[in-house]
Amino acid sequence: MRNEPAVYQDAILPEHQGNPLIEALPAKKAWESIMEDLSNYPNYSEEIADHRDPLVRDEYLNRIDEIRQPLTDYAACFRAVERAIKKGYSTKNPLSPTTAQYLHYLVDERPDIEPRTGFFQAKGDGLTLIGDSGVGKTSMVEQVLSYFPNVIEHESYQGQALELRKQVVWIKVDCPSNSSVRDLCEEILSTLDLTLDREKTKPEGTIGALIRQLEQCMKSSFIGMLVIDEMQNLKFKRTGGENNLLRFLHRLMNKLGVPLFFVANPPFDQSLVKELKAARRAESGYHHTMSVLERDSTSWNAFVDQLWQYQWVNVYTELTEELNDALHALSVGNIDMACRTYREAQRLIIGADDERITPATLAAGNAVACGLSRQTDEVNELKIANVSLPKGKQRSTRSTGKTAVKTIDKTGDITKPQHPEFASKLIELVNAVDLKSRIDDPDLFQQAANSEDPMRYLRSRNIVLDDPLSELAYS
Repeated sequence: MRNEPAVYQDAILPEHQGNPLIEALPAKKAWESIMEDLSNYPNYSEEIADHRDPLVRDEYLNRIDEIRQPLTDYAACFRAVERAIKKGYSTKNPLSPTTAQYLHYLVDERPDIEPRTGFFQAKGDGLTLIGDSGVGKTSMVEQVLSYFPNVIEHESYQGQALELRKQVVWIKVDCPSNSSVRDLCEEILSTLDLTLDREKTKPEGTIGALIRQLEQCMKSSFIGMLVIDEMQNLKFKRTGGENNLLRFLHRLMNKLGVPLFFVANPPFDQSLVKELKAARRAESGYHHTMSVLERDSTSWNAFVDQLWQYQWVNVYTELTEELNDALHALSVGNIDMACRTYREAQRLIIGADDERITPATLAAGNAVACGLSRQTDEVNELKIANVSLPKGKQRSTRSTGKTAVKTIDKTGDITKPQHPEFASKLIELVNAVDLKSRIDDPDLFQQAANSEDPMRYLRSRNIVLDDPLSELAYS
């Protein structure tokens, strides 16, 4: 959690000026500058890559998980979040009589007496991000949100004391699997308590009282945005109408003016289009479908160029079109799968006699890291095929002017693939969830043990070959 003291800067729009909630937000900056803030490139040292101890280099592979590189999609998402937060705050100036009335009365119990600055008008936008698992939705959202502090602490504004003490800029929760309004209310309350570092709030007993309790808590904490992940858990009723949970969320947007950011896997988008009202609300501020990266896209090549720099093998392997093609084919352009494939490919060959990164070692790494992922319908639909890939080009040494480090002979280490051309198939077999169904005769060796001549029996079943080179030779 990031808590920061309020630092006020003049707002750009005249209607936002004099509003401490908006003027305390980070100043608007050019996208190039924001990219630097959102990026994370772990330290890399060629001295470590040249280290003679394989265990040390193996440990450094964990840094691949820490790489964060903003992609093309990030810019629109960031600007949408920035706009929505400011728009939601634009009618909640804590110095305004309108906001005082908004805070004092329940949503449906507002008096008829209109403040001199007018009745409260909610300006909460809906934002929606759709994408398959692993394409980087949650990572993108969390990176964008990390630009804004969780809590801004106020004392006084332009010499005027503020009753407002803590402004919650954003919170993120998961949609309950049972689409329960109560469960979501309690999750939001719990997250608010954690964000504000206060004792746990005891939820009210009835659903009506709980909703009123939550609304008061959200209003008093001046929530700038509520992000709800895993929205694919939402289940619509079978016979018409919106789900109760979605109706409740729209109430937060329409009555409290809290921007909502829905993050979900398909088929949440198909659920929304069943209701025009739901679709309109969900896309009022931003709507984007995030997909895997195309091989020739700028985003994919920029990502791979950055990822490929993190090598801890003892002889640096240059990135080639062949290797780029192989990594994309194995990962289907899925960033998470690509990172795991590249990491585990290195882990398999570090300490082996040959530490070159080849298409075969990438395939082996993919089998280890993505054994389950690549069996899913989503991956199969993207036509990922486990095919033998050609060997890579002759390795090159790291371009530092140093003599290449002598490779470490690990012959006999059964944890390392001795024959890369077989490695991916062997690893796939070890990790197979359907191993039993792949064995034609599971009692074969028991049958051999019960025979008079076990070796002769195995020879008759072509399990033991006395001259494999000639017996398996191509005709």
